[in-house]
Amino acid sequence: MNAEFEYRLGQRIRQFRRTRGLTQEQLAAQMQVGGCENLTRSALAKIEAGQRHLYPDELRALKRLLRVSYEDLLEE
Repeated sequence: MNAEFEYRLGQRIRQFRRTRGLTQEQLAAQMQVGGCENLTRSALAKIEAGQRHLYPDELRALKRLLRVSYEDLLEE
């Protein structure tokens, strides 16, 4: 992925997380319980800032936990 796309994706994740009333810590904990054991609050912060790649299993977990579609997360 290119840096600009990853930044915009991170911004959308942040927006959906905030809309759901979740902190980074809360969402990271839910993702860990849901199978993304290595996703820390710090890693989530980097994803939201566009500084870390998002893995397919993390994308799937975010879709489920934030109750959004892949299109909502990935649209340009």
